[in-house]
Amino acid sequence: DYVVYELWSKKHEKKYVGMSSNSIARFKSHNEKGKKGWTIKFRPWKMVFTRFFKTKAEALAFEKFLKSGKGREWRKNNIKYE
Repeated sequence: DYVVYELWSKKHEKKYVGMSSNSIARFKSHNEKGKKGWTIKFRPWKMVFTRFFKTKAEALAFEKFLKSGKGREWRKNNIKYE
């Protein structure tokens, strides 16, 4: 299974959308273990949205949607950032 997720950094008011086949390890990478990349600068992260898919193609398509203009609007109306 694949998961599309959104992280929220309340401290820095940043959002991050990603996709993974191992959401727990990926979340740990964003919050603890990662040594490089954009997300390390805005820790701590909170997982505010997840949706699971059977195929990588479906997950990638939904991730792409979430990063689009319509997807950003959908996120604004459907995800609580607290």
